[in-house]
Amino acid sequence: MTLNSFGQIGLFIAVLLALVKPLGWYIARVYEGQAFWPDKVLGPLERLIYRCCGVRQHDEMAWKTYAAAMLVFNAAGLVVLYALQRLQGFLPLNPEGLGIVSADLAFNTAASFTTNTNWQAYGGESTLSYLTQMLGLTVQNFVSAATGMAILIALIRGLARRSATTIGNFWTDLVRGTLYVLLPLSLFWALLLVPQGVVQTFHSYRTATLLQPIGYAKPVTDVTGQPVLDDRGRPRTEPATATEQLLAVGPAASQIAIKQLGTNGGGFFNVNSAHPFENATPWSNFIEVLGILLIPAALCYTFGAMVGDTRQGWSVLAAMTILLICFVPFGLWAEQSGNPSFVALEIDQQPREGQAGGNMEGKETRFGIANSVLWSAVTTAASNGSVNSMHDSYAPLGGLVPLFLMQLGEVVFGGVGSGLYGMIVFAIVAVFVAGLMVGRTPEYLGKKIEPYEMKMVSLLILIMPLVVLGLTAIAVVTESGTSSILNPGAHGFSEILYAYTSQGNNNGSAFAGLNVNTPFYSLTGGIAMLISRFWLAIPTLALAGSLARKKFVPAGPGTLPTHTPLFVALLVGVILLVGGLTFLPALALGPIVEHFLM
Repeated sequence: MTLNSFGQIGLFIAVLLALVKPLGWYIARVYEGQAFWPDKVLGPLERLIYRCCGVRQHDEMAWKTYAAAMLVFNAAGLVVLYALQRLQGFLPLNPEGLGIVSADLAFNTAASFTTNTNWQAYGGESTLSYLTQMLGLTVQNFVSAATGMAILIALIRGLARRSATTIGNFWTDLVRGTLYVLLPLSLFWALLLVPQGVVQTFHSYRTATLLQPIGYAKPVTDVTGQPVLDDRGRPRTEPATATEQLLAVGPAASQIAIKQLGTNGGGFFNVNSAHPFENATPWSNFIEVLGILLIPAALCYTFGAMVGDTRQGWSVLAAMTILLICFVPFGLWAEQSGNPSFVALEIDQQPREGQAGGNMEGKETRFGIANSVLWSAVTTAASNGSVNSMHDSYAPLGGLVPLFLMQLGEVVFGGVGSGLYGMIVFAIVAVFVAGLMVGRTPEYLGKKIEPYEMKMVSLLILIMPLVVLGLTAIAVVTESGTSSILNPGAHGFSEILYAYTSQGNNNGSAFAGLNVNTPFYSLTGGIAMLISRFWLAIPTLALAGSLARKKFVPAGPGTLPTHTPLFVALLVGVILLVGGLTFLPALALGPIVEHFLM
């Protein structure tokens, strides 16, 4: 670990925290419907949308109606995105003539982008047309993020209101989050990225002449395009020389801006943000990784402002930041230590155990180890899933960092909206534990936490581990699951565990080395993503409705303050304890044992 590495990470944290209050204040005004200057520009468009859709923006909903509207809207998005993929061969804006997407992959992709997961079992430039990328994926990047924010705002209203039966209007929250927050920020972010070399064009793919021809083994195919096998049943190849390279381009910058700001993460190109057309320079790298945490961090201030006590938001933000700061140096140490199996030579030609320069496998030289590790921690802490390096190439303990950050429930900043409502759930668990210690009914922000609330909280905590561990267990004992493993032993298990952890937490990153473009993984992964998004959203809205109906209870001598360093420490401890007890046995079979085998 070097001073330069800590300096880069420190600069990132400082800029992020400096932007929390102004953006958080702005978002609070958006959802509270307070008049301010953007209303003059966007207000007429907002009202036009309501008139066209028949929405009465001031008619509020009970939690069940709010949940039903949310489910109907997202189900419609799922169907439209599935249809776009199945029909793209007949639709315009397809200059490369890409064909239809298979049914199982189309379902997986539709479930992925509808749930804000952006898990990709395909190569974007070789599978999806410009129209599908823009009208399908980019639209879902906006509305899935806006859905997460709407659910969070409903929960905040539940905490802030007294003896109320409604928690807001889903359609109003959806439109305002998209129109006033996500769209302006995305336009600004795209304008920052294009000068850095991120492509934004409707031209067809370009062909470039190689400066140095490259020899390679070309697969032999028959007239139908199927591989020809030799006597041993292996694909035959013949020597060939490449003198040209096809460069995939497209309207990438606009999608990349919202993929980061909306914690979506899906790449326009197959290698995601490691591609020079998605992430060209160290400056574009800084802009993109900052965008991942910008809104989740700002929402903490929004939370405090809307409940009338900004200290509550700062305490939650402090817990998130502490957890992130603890994991990033650990991952940095693991990657800069390298593989102890390598033997390096010192200047005096004396052998020394360790990997000179650290583990650079799978990392871009223009970013280095520090920026790669920071991105890997940020993207898995924030339910984003985009990558600028190959997580599968990390050292075992370096790969454990992004894996465990997801297994904490994606609450360390987490997805836009979903991360904070997950953290609020853990805050309720923390006050419940504290209440048990002193024999007092727990309270959070003046609301008593009673059996119904704890039942909803229990569902929110237990559903994700059941999905992740259950599907991992099925995959490792069935031929359909194990036939996709390319790496045997502990690392192969880690790849399966990572895949379902990512999908079961709506993250979208992957360890690779696992062929997930199969009917088994497409179907089980799609189911995992849908359950982890909507089976958690519904209990959250039920919790919001229950809290909204409660009367306010003034703080007394026995009330646990939830804005102090003591509560922040308790909250961090509860998160680590729940995550460790749930996933440590599985981690011991994967990255931990792999580290000791190294």
